Amino acid sequence: MDYTNEPVCIKDIEKIAQRVMPGGAWGYYNSGANDEQTKTDNESAFDSYRLHPRMLRDVSKITTHTTVLGQKVRTPLGIAPCALHKLAHADGEAATSRAAAKHGSIMILSTYSTTSLEKVIAQGDGTTQYWMQLYVYQDRHVSETIVRRAEKAGFKAIVLTVDAPMLGRRLVDARNKFNPPPHLRLENFMDPNVVNGTGYAPDLAKSKNETFGVTFGANGDQSLSWANGISWLKSITKLPIIVKGVLTAEDTQLAIDHKCAGVIVSNHGGRQLDGALSTIDALPQVVEAANDKIEVYMDGGIRKGSDIFKALALGARAVFVARPVLWGLAYKGEQGAFIALDLLQKELELAMMLTGTTQVSEIDESYVYTPVNRWVRHSRRQPGQPRKLLAKL
Repeated sequence: MDYTNEPVCIKDIEKIAQRVMPGGAWGYYNSGANDEQTKTDNESAFDSYRLHPRMLRDVSKITTHTTVLGQKVRTPLGIAPCALHKLAHADGEAATSRAAAKHGSIMILSTYSTTSLEKVIAQGDGTTQYWMQLYVYQDRHVSETIVRRAEKAGFKAIVLTVDAPMLGRRLVDARNKFNPPPHLRLENFMDPNVVNGTGYAPDLAKSKNETFGVTFGANGDQSLSWANGISWLKSITKLPIIVKGVLTAEDTQLAIDHKCAGVIVSNHGGRQLDGALSTIDALPQVVEAANDKIEVYMDGGIRKGSDIFKALALGARAVFVARPVLWGLAYKGEQGAFIALDLLQKELELAMMLTGTTQVSEIDESYVYTPVNRWVRHSRRQPGQPRKLLAKL
């Protein structure tokens, strides 16, 4: 379908992006792992939750202001980390950053950004929160360098991705034999004095560290653990540590035990372990285990303002989106990224008004009907003993 007017929802922007992006780039952004069950579930699972609206309430003034890590933000909708924004638009992460600043929440920058972290944060307005996403490599000096650069530049938190000791098997990428175009650079792996200098040009030879970053699958630290990872990270930075990729109550408790500042309920957009729970389905057990001792955020599958409302009602303090922003970039650069965020923001405000809520703090589980007992989990079978029921979801 051709569109002669501005898109009116995220699905419209998705269709435009698919039409204008090269096939390999579209496949990279859109693909999930294996049969893409988890990627599909991330979106469809929201439909299993229903809203419980209240009527005849004064909803003449709606605000989405809230706090994240103790700092005020204009909205609980932020931008999740995603690599290679310049696949979508030549301005890449710099355009995304300007859209984030106009939007007024949080941008999490990917380690695999095609724009240096210093350039990205420089596009902000001084009030926007920037968090730095991190992978830990076998040569931890590479990761440490990125952390120290981020802290020096003014980033407010480190987001440690923990669900990717090895990249998931993405069949679309394998069929396309996808590799990033040679003109793109992973600038966070390059010498900041070079990449941020006035004489920098994209056709400079790739650095050793940049090539190292490209070959993540061979260089990620697969020995990383709660015991040896969080303490090391705390030893090199004073920034709050947020663990991204948590899907269970058990790992939430470990994040609390290791004094992390927050967890992001995430399955990497369905790009890692196919068959894992959708994030909206995993969220309640994480929130229950957190017990207000640690902040809980969520990403994955959010395409409507009502999706954001449901996640907030189930206990997320903030939510993050990636693909909708990338589709917006492909559609119209900085303006398109902002349009995507603004559509979701306006839909959230409308959902609040129609459910009878006027501020984020009023949104709780009493506004949502949740599906009951779709899955159960039992303990390991022991000879001569009945199985123990561990969880109902």
